[in-house]
Amino acid sequence: MTEKEIGRINELYHKSKAEGLTDEEKAEQAKLRQEYILAIRRNLKRTLDQVSILEPDGSVTELKKVAERKEKRKKGS
Repeated sequence: MTEKEIGRINELYHKSKAEGLTDEEKAEQAKLRQEYILAIRRNLKRTLDQVSILEPDGSVTELKKVAERKEKRKKGS
């Protein structure tokens, strides 16, 4: 998501509060918001994939592996 697209989201928001949006602008706003949410989710996932947990025994476990173990236990139940 570019700064230009984020600026357009903000522009459409302010216009919606001031005078309202046309149907085309509402559709554009919805599309841009969806793209923004997807970009945030991708960035969060990349960040979390880089996180490691220091276990009480001193070992280090990648957060991704902890999630995989929980998922396996959940499926096994």
